[in-house]
Amino acid sequence: MMDIDWNARIRPAGDRAVLITLDDPRPVQRLASALRVHAIAGVEDVLPAAETVLVTMHSVSYGVQVRRELVALLDRLDHEPPQADSPDVSRGTVPDTEPVVEIPVRYDGADLPEVARLLDLSIPEVIAAHTGTVWRCAFVGFAPGFGYLTSPDGRLTVPRRTHARTAIPAGAVALAGGYSAVYPRGTPGGWQLIGTTDLRMWAVDRDPPALVRAGSAIRFVASEE
Repeated sequence: MMDIDWNARIRPAGDRAVLITLDDPRPVQRLASALRVHAIAGVEDVLPAAETVLVTMHSVSYGVQVRRELVALLDRLDHEPPQADSPDVSRGTVPDTEPVVEIPVRYDGADLPEVARLLDLSIPEVIAAHTGTVWRCAFVGFAPGFGYLTSPDGRLTVPRRTHARTAIPAGAVALAGGYSAVYPRGTPGGWQLIGTTDLRMWAVDRDPPALVRAGSAIRFVASEE
């Protein structure tokens, strides 16, 4: 195995944060999980994205120590592959006591037939696959409350639409690029729409405003209402 210069992958992001570039969602989720389960002294927050992890610190005085411990952690994770019986490497980013967020979905999306065609599945099989797994929020982006959800096996991977829609309503449930998501507000978008939910993914009058956060576990439940 080729040793990686982890110091070169850790760049300053202001005076109280560092950005770690990993180039792949799987090690991003694994690092974010490890940092939440085994906290490093001085770390204030861990913010994963598609291929990076932003680590913020309480004070600039922790900079050297945090960098040193991040390098050691990254090296250990690189030499210790995920357990063979756990394809969902993002598990552990939320406490076991935190409940799975259940999202009721009416599977009435305009792109559901096209998604079934792309996957060579029937529409009931697409719905069964979408509801039959616990999804994990890998990171939040694009809009407040827009969580990029991953599944352990990635079997519902479909491309974005060739032409994006100019308006997608809040509550639209969608698939694209290996992720599932729920649009928290009306916005343009190019994901494949498979259903709708009445749950509010982002509400300023709720504490916290976001229904899901990085690491949250989500289960979609088919609903007729």
